[in-house]
Amino acid sequence: MTYQLITIRQRLEWTAYVQRSIHHDFHHTWSYHSLGEDTDPFLFVFEEQDLFIALPLLKRAIEGTDWSDLTSVYGYTGPISNHDFETLDESLIDRFRLSFLDFMKNGKYVCVFSRLQPFLDQPRLLEKIGGLRDNGQTVYIDLRMPIEMQRLKYEKRLARKIRQLRNKDFQIRETDSLADIIAFTAMYLDNMERNGASSRYLYDEAYFKRLLNTTEPDCRLIMVYDGNIPICGNIIMYTRHVIRNHLSATAAAYTQLSPSKLIIDEISIIARSLGISYYHLGGGLNGKPDSLFQFKSAFSDLILEDKTWCFIADQEQYQQLVDARAAPKESSFFPQYRALNS
Repeated sequence: MTYQLITIRQRLEWTAYVQRSIHHDFHHTWSYHSLGEDTDPFLFVFEEQDLFIALPLLKRAIEGTDWSDLTSVYGYTGPISNHDFETLDESLIDRFRLSFLDFMKNGKYVCVFSRLQPFLDQPRLLEKIGGLRDNGQTVYIDLRMPIEMQRLKYEKRLARKIRQLRNKDFQIRETDSLADIIAFTAMYLDNMERNGASSRYLYDEAYFKRLLNTTEPDCRLIMVYDGNIPICGNIIMYTRHVIRNHLSATAAAYTQLSPSKLIIDEISIIARSLGISYYHLGGGLNGKPDSLFQFKSAFSDLILEDKTWCFIADQEQYQQLVDARAAPKESSFFPQYRALNS
């Protein structure tokens, strides 16, 4: 079975596969994967003649064993290809499955986790391998409709609030200045602290500098200002077809005013100017229909199913790890043996 592994040191090769794919996300790119300082990213590539299927992954050693497991970066990844998954014949999907299983066995990988990209038909490729899980729903706006029609679909209170915010003397612009990156970092960390976020989401100023100065310029910081005061910001990522909010923050003194509603409306305008078809707003925390999901669904009634891939390649070894680490049996965290460290 034909596969190869492209390491993070092979920037040109990694970038070439991503750029040749018919659909991909910024989360698939070499630039995004290069941001991690304590991860071991690589690109699994299955290739036959003129077709390839590429899957970005992170290798993690399992302490006290000679085994490892695989996970994905924060965001939406999963496999990409230069062919549409919907058109792949079953025999090719079977050959991909056998190739991936061979890779997992040879590498002594217990399991793999990846959050899937909801605009691709990745489940069709992965369902024969197993491990697909539902992760709630995710909201998007169809930017191919006129902006007036988009706004007619807003929930009435939301539409009224955005009109009120438009009437204020706020400035909205793209920025990459050091002062604005510092201001956004402070807002973001304050938001995370107030929401009791896990330490893995506490990105620092250095991270945002690297992110906004990557070699693939499909990542921008959009800020809202009250005079000269930055009050809200969104880091957006986009590709040929989809734009999405990556991280956002609002100054504590302005949370009641909700400038985040205004910035989403503005980003939909920016996306149209870039020729992008869909604005992916995302879902609730951990896939739940919570207040965050309700906030997003006030912008659109267009929904996609959100899925993750949680495949166990060696069930016996996986269970031994769960038992050895006394992992909580009621936990839905994957892999279960890492639940205590999540």
